[in-house]
Amino acid sequence: MTDSLLVERSGALLTLRLHRPALHNAFDDGLIAQLTGELAQAGGDPSVRAVVLAGEGASFSAGADLHWMRRMAAASESENRQDALALARLMRTLDELPKPTLARVHGAAFGGGVGLVACCDIAIAADSARFGLTESRLGLLPAVISPYVIAAIGPRQARRWFATGEHFDAATALRIGLVHAVVAGDQLDAAVEQQLDLLLAAGPVATASAKRLVRDVLGNADADARDQANAELIAHLRVSAEGQEGLGAFLDKRPPEWAART
Repeated sequence: MTDSLLVERSGALLTLRLHRPALHNAFDDGLIAQLTGELAQAGGDPSVRAVVLAGEGASFSAGADLHWMRRMAAASESENRQDALALARLMRTLDELPKPTLARVHGAAFGGGVGLVACCDIAIAADSARFGLTESRLGLLPAVISPYVIAAIGPRQARRWFATGEHFDAATALRIGLVHAVVAGDQLDAAVEQQLDLLLAAGPVATASAKRLVRDVLGNADADARDQANAELIAHLRVSAEGQEGLGAFLDKRPPEWAART
C-alpha cells in the first residue's frame, strides 16, 4: 500500500486500487508515478496472470487533481511537456502491459480516468457510472489519452465527445465501445470475477499475447507479411509447452494445468 494506491495480491491476480477517495481518485504526478511503477513491475512478474484496475470510494477516477492542474498552469511549457510525457508513459505502460487487464468502473470516470478505461483490455461498468472527456470545458483537449480512446470508440464518436466535453452514462459508454459490459452496481464484483475466471482458464502465454496480436495485425498493411507473421505465431504456439498442454488437455477432456487461481 502507498498513500495513493492500494496494491492487493490474491494468488495470480493483482488488483491496483486508486486510493484517493476524498478526491474521487483524481490523479496527480505522484499517483501517476506509483501506478506506472506497479504496472511495470507486474509486467515482469511471471506469477501475475491478470491485473484489475479499480477505484476506492465513490468513483473510479475523476481525472486530474485540481491542485495538480493549478500547479501545472503556473509551470513553464517545458515543465508541462515533461509532466504530460509522464502521463503518456502511464497510459502506454497500461495499454501494452503483457498481462490481461480489467477495469472495474463505478461512479465517475472523467478525463484521464476514461483514458485508463480505454487502455484496459476489458472494461466492466456499473449501470450508475458516469463518463466524460471534459477537457474542452477548460480550453484543453484529451491529447495524451487520445490514441487509446480513439482506438476504443472510433474517430466518429471521438470527434463528438472530445469537442463537447459532455457527460454520458454507462449505456452510452457500452454503445460506443468504451466498455464491454454494464451491470447493476451490486453485480459489478460478480461480473469482474466471471471475466477473471475466463482469463485464468485460458493459457497464460495466449492471454498475455492477445493484445500484441491485435496491435500487430492492425499495424501491418502488407497482407502477405501479415499472413506470414500470423502463420509463424500459431505454429510457434502449437509446439510450445503451453500449446501442447492446452491441446492435450482438450483431447484428454481434462482441465489444463494453468486453470486454477494460483
